[in-house]
Amino acid sequence: MNPEPDTAILADGTDSQEAPAAEERVVAALLEKGRLKEPDLARARRLHGETGGSLLGLLGRLGLVSERDHAETCAEVLGLRLLAARQVPDNPPELIDDARPLSARFLRQFHLCPLGEARGRILVWMADPFDSYARDAVKLATGLEVQPLVGLRSEIDDLIERWHGQGRSAMGAIVESVDGDGGDMDDVEHLRDLASEAPVIRLVNLVIQRAVELRASDVHIEPFENRLKVRYRIDGVLNEGESPPANLTAAVISRIKIMARLNIAERRLPQDGRIMLRVQGKELDLRVSTVPTAHGESVVMRLLDRETVVFDFERLGFTGQFLPQFQKVLEQPHGILLVTGPTGSGKTTTLYTALSRLNTPDVKIITVEDPVEYQIEGINQIQAKPQIGLDFANALRSIVRQDPDIIMIGEMRDLETARIAIQSALTGHLVLSTLHTNNAAGGITRLLDMGVEDYLLTSTINGILAQRLVRRLEPAHAERYRASAEEIEKFDLRRFQPEGEIHLYRPRPSEMSPTGYLGRTTIMEFLVMNDDLRRAIMRHAGIGELEQLARQHGMRTMYEDGIAKALAGVTTIEEVLRVTEDA
Repeated sequence: MNPEPDTAILADGTDSQEAPAAEERVVAALLEKGRLKEPDLARARRLHGETGGSLLGLLGRLGLVSERDHAETCAEVLGLRLLAARQVPDNPPELIDDARPLSARFLRQFHLCPLGEARGRILVWMADPFDSYARDAVKLATGLEVQPLVGLRSEIDDLIERWHGQGRSAMGAIVESVDGDGGDMDDVEHLRDLASEAPVIRLVNLVIQRAVELRASDVHIEPFENRLKVRYRIDGVLNEGESPPANLTAAVISRIKIMARLNIAERRLPQDGRIMLRVQGKELDLRVSTVPTAHGESVVMRLLDRETVVFDFERLGFTGQFLPQFQKVLEQPHGILLVTGPTGSGKTTTLYTALSRLNTPDVKIITVEDPVEYQIEGINQIQAKPQIGLDFANALRSIVRQDPDIIMIGEMRDLETARIAIQSALTGHLVLSTLHTNNAAGGITRLLDMGVEDYLLTSTINGILAQRLVRRLEPAHAERYRASAEEIEKFDLRRFQPEGEIHLYRPRPSEMSPTGYLGRTTIMEFLVMNDDLRRAIMRHAGIGELEQLARQHGMRTMYEDGIAKALAGVTTIEEVLRVTEDA
């Protein structure tokens, strides 16, 4: 598909004399929108004074402004059209008569690509449309006036490579510049040298950059016999990305370990570390975990974006009728509140949101975590270090002597930790913690299995919240449809909507979200302790009976909460079924 000319496209580009002024207007707009910080700009200006060239280009290279922010702001300020990669034709245009072909080197240097001719002008896809030198060079070569279109630098570079290079991607170009094979993988110095080579550094940076662009929560780098697999977890679902060749396995993994300050010589034991860096204008905190496998070390990086996390119950998916009930339990002066669910179900974010709600000047809050994921002003957060003897149990013993009002334990992993938490609750503290179970009632049986006495459970547990994360529909493009009779019967939808037509929703891909989903929300169930449940716990009733009793007292299961959100157009039935056991 050729980009059709329209009024926006044919708006005159910036005049050559005005180029510096146009660039400054874009910089000013980035500042105004909060996409660029004043101290960062001041640092970049000092460096720009020494190096010259484009200030915006320098901001991008330093990772102070993201490619998308750069492109969107340029398009807005200069009144030009922003073109996405999927809108670009598959094949390069025919050369214009009498035009001198532009070299691939020139196109790569200035991050631009001609897309064809329209109304006597040449349409040029540019990362820096204010660059008067590049526009004048294209005009001289083609003899045509230049009409700039704005694009993301990486997308333009990929297109240049596809049309005018060897068809390589950005990763392919980097891989090609790496010399030879991996060499001796047992030689630590050789590994260190390999990991410090510019192409390997660029390759790892590219993987992290892609993860940020895709809004991934985790990056999985897994070595296999003939390849190194890279996968990104986006909205809870793993998607395979472009992978480096197998001969770079040791170099790539060593590079990540150097960044995370891990021991690159140790490849027999699991290791955990942390990387703090700035990518595309975002402050990122990466938790790194390595484990040895048959073909080398498998690495998982968890991305924590401090700027995007919002500790707000409504944004998390806590609905109107549920929130007052949860807050009532949260405001109790002592006892235990547990949040349960599998790994990656948002338990920690829920606890942080609860803590930020409880965080007032008259309350002392202490947490023990492994690791400390987000730092909150006014809360004393302790990082557990089991290797030096500072595990949850030992830290808790010391915490109690610090006169806290509220204690948060990252995870109840063993009987010792559970016992100290219960003792703390009995002595007048509010204790918040997480537990790995599938549902709310399972939290009680799990503690009993660990060896906690039933009478201690009944006197300390205030409530147990179980939760899962489901993908949220992108509301602008989601398709509303009438539920079929089979769907109404299978999922018992009349229970949720007794009267009228029942409508459900399905995802529809859009430019913003190719899957039709954007972000995630929580589905949950909340078991509040009552006398009937206490009596059932004392006689060691099973999960089924405990759940039934809780439902009699108004508990809505995760599945039911999910169905209610599917009917409201927040998510889809498929998503609810994906994360709950009910079918």
